[in-house]
Amino acid sequence: MIDSGARAASWFLWIAPGAFLIFYAIPLLLWPLTWARWFRWRTEGAEHLAIYLGRCTGALALVVIAACFRAAPSPRTYSIVLEMLAAAGLLLTGVHLYGALRRMQPWTEDAEIVLYAAVGGVALWLRIGL
Repeated sequence: MIDSGARAASWFLWIAPGAFLIFYAIPLLLWPLTWARWFRWRTEGAEHLAIYLGRCTGALALVVIAACFRAAPSPRTYSIVLEMLAAAGLLLTGVHLYGALRRMQPWTEDAEIVLYAAVGGVALWLRIGL
C-alpha cells in the first residue's frame, strides 16, 4: 500500500529496503563468507568471527527492513523510520569513508560510500518533507 499523502516516502520505504534485503541482509545472514567474497573481501583467517559478525549484521538489517516495510503504508505515522535510515546512512557513510581512507577494504566497499550517502540523504529529505 502506498500513502497518497506521502507517495515518495512510501515508495522509498518499499524499494530501498527491498533491494537491501536481497543484496545484503539475506546473504549476510545466511552466507556471510560467500557475501564477503562477492564483495571482494579476503576470507581466510578468523572465519568464525567473520561468520558471527556477518550474521549479526544480517539479522540487524532484517529488523531495519521490517521496520521500513511496516512504515511504508503510512510514513507520517512512522517517521522515526526515516530518521533511523538517515542516521544509519550517515554512520555507514562514515564507516566506509574511514575504510577507504585507510585503504583497508576492497573497492566494492568504497563504491558503497555513494550508496549509503544517497540513502541517508534521501531519507533525511523525505523526513523533512513529511
